[in-house]
Amino acid sequence: IIKECLRNCTLEQSKEVLVKATINSTDLTLDWSTDESYQLTIRTTGTATFVDIKAPNVYGARHAFETLSNLITGCKGNGLLMVSNAQVTDRPKFPHRGVLLDSSRNFMPLKQIRNTIDAMAASKMNVFHWHVVDTHSFPLEITRVPEMQRFGAYGAAYTYSSAEASNLIKYARLRGIRVLIEIDGPSHAGNGWQWGPLAGMGNMAVCINQKPWRNYCVQAPCGQLNPLNSNMYSIMKEIYEDIAQIGPPEETIHMGGDEVYIACWNNTPEITKHMREIGYDLSLDSFYKLWSNFHEKNLESWDEVNQRQYPHLKEPKPTIVWSSHLTDPQHIEKYLPKERFIIQTWVSADDPLNNVLLAKGYRLILSTKDAWYLDHGFWGRTQYYNWAKVYNNKVDKNANILGGEVCMWSEFVDQNSVEARIWPRAGAAAERLWSNPKTSSLQAQYRFYRYRDRLISRGIRPDAVVPKWCILNEGHCM
Repeated sequence: IIKECLRNCTLEQSKEVLVKATINSTDLTLDWSTDESYQLTIRTTGTATFVDIKAPNVYGARHAFETLSNLITGCKGNGLLMVSNAQVTDRPKFPHRGVLLDSSRNFMPLKQIRNTIDAMAASKMNVFHWHVVDTHSFPLEITRVPEMQRFGAYGAAYTYSSAEASNLIKYARLRGIRVLIEIDGPSHAGNGWQWGPLAGMGNMAVCINQKPWRNYCVQAPCGQLNPLNSNMYSIMKEIYEDIAQIGPPEETIHMGGDEVYIACWNNTPEITKHMREIGYDLSLDSFYKLWSNFHEKNLESWDEVNQRQYPHLKEPKPTIVWSSHLTDPQHIEKYLPKERFIIQTWVSADDPLNNVLLAKGYRLILSTKDAWYLDHGFWGRTQYYNWAKVYNNKVDKNANILGGEVCMWSEFVDQNSVEARIWPRAGAAAERLWSNPKTSSLQAQYRFYRYRDRLISRGIRPDAVVPKWCILNEGHCM
């Protein structure tokens, strides 16, 4: 708050502000069922201002403190100005309000990731989706399988140690944010998996760095896990062991699962030969079955890991996969049980998939690709979405919509540009997911400009959204 002060920040005549926060429970569980509500009351007397915060837990109380900071601003004359009286009763509409950051294609230093988490906390977002590995690189240390990082990282300076990942999770949790780690597969997996033959474990991944890449994957470099190599599943289980160990007991994992390129498997003699030996033909249905078996076996491993590490958990945790051909309505019920798999959809706003999956009883996390893909507009025929477009992406209220995420894929962004690419646009999605307002961006624009200023005061470097003149002259740039 003191960073908001413009001048004379230690006035002798300052009014005293007394804050009391009361929580009902010391439970630190943070998941989709956590109650993040709060009540905030401000009253001013002749001598002091009293702030009373009440919340079910520390996470709700923390949101109240964020709201309190929004009710304080710098004064051009002297000191800080604060609302004298207010009463706020607040809770989020959706329990999943996230930012995805890809640190595989281009490595993101921990400082940049922490800045992202700080900005999320200032925006009442609560899920940092860490797309930490992909075909391009495997920078995350797996203590049980050090070969993953050794063969997969761009170099020694482009890695995250297990201790650093653990500390990042704690850093985020102190700010009311979950870290959801994604270990993508069976596609988007190459570099980091290529040491199998050297260790006598066979090809755990195929098509790695294959050329011409357009024949083997949707994006260079290629790589796809080998679903018929039992050693691959053993290594995947070791990865799950590490991830479960550094995270809180209630946290789950994102298993990726999109953009499987059937032609990669179908042009790998080792796979097609084995498929025929176990009674599969080479039809599309057979490859889909192979794909679903991959998820089924990894789900069993994830369950076993959690049952052993956290025996007090009463029921198995659901996991998350991306929408894909396997989640098409004609396939999904055959391959992905709704009780165990949450689907993160990345379809356009007018695509019927979300409504069809909701009607079938699936839980969804929405990443609307024509509004919430923050990398768009910088490659191919994609279009840039300004903050208003992000804000106006309305979300239907449905018990099976857990919430959504804006996505920052890093093909065309690195540590030097990532903050301005994400912020302040992600904040527009934050309000959409917190309150899902019926009004449009037009009514929110000047609050949004002030929100950007608060990010700057907290050390974030957000992109500009309008000329300063428009901010100083309300209503003249509409």
